[in-house]
Amino acid sequence: MPSPQLTDPRSRRSRSALEGALLELIEERDLSQISISDVTRRAAVNRSTFYEHYTDVHDLAAAAGTELFDELIAAAHVLLPQQAADPAGALARVFGHVAAHARLYRALLDADGSARVINHLHQRIAIAIHVHLAGTDSPTHADDPAEIPHDPPAALLAGALLGTIMDWLRRGCPGSPEDLAARIWPHLVGAGSAGS
Repeated sequence: MPSPQLTDPRSRRSRSALEGALLELIEERDLSQISISDVTRRAAVNRSTFYEHYTDVHDLAAAAGTELFDELIAAAHVLLPQQAADPAGALARVFGHVAAHARLYRALLDADGSARVINHLHQRIAIAIHVHLAGTDSPTHADDPAEIPHDPPAALLAGALLGTIMDWLRRGCPGSPEDLAARIWPHLVGAGSAGS
């Protein structure tokens, strides 16, 4: 059963306003330079409302980052192995999303980042890969399960993809998302078919 904080409309609005304010602020300056007062002022909510939802700015950043990534994955099409869709294009969209929010993801995934976010992204990617490999009737990942059975190939591919994202961010996102997707796609396919 979802937490009342996640289902109450007023609570959802407050969280959305705070996360939106942080995303705006992080485009202006580093996460380490953003205070709770900066966020609450930008979101037009009071400090006590902030503390109803988050412990500090890093907790808010982790929530905002995981929410953004979950929305991206949920909207992605499920690509089954037998389909001749454009899987490298889907991968390029993931890299494009990361590049569009590079400052946030860099703050969350760098050496001083959040292990919670890294673990969440790895799990979310592994679930999506498991669903791709196992198949589903759902056209998108919106109905993906919260947990999957032990799936070493999915874990391996998720780790490879997340490691590529982290390295790309650290290097300033060189090249285009499409170029990066095209370069790593054959390696992911090879690793995925070797694990099946």
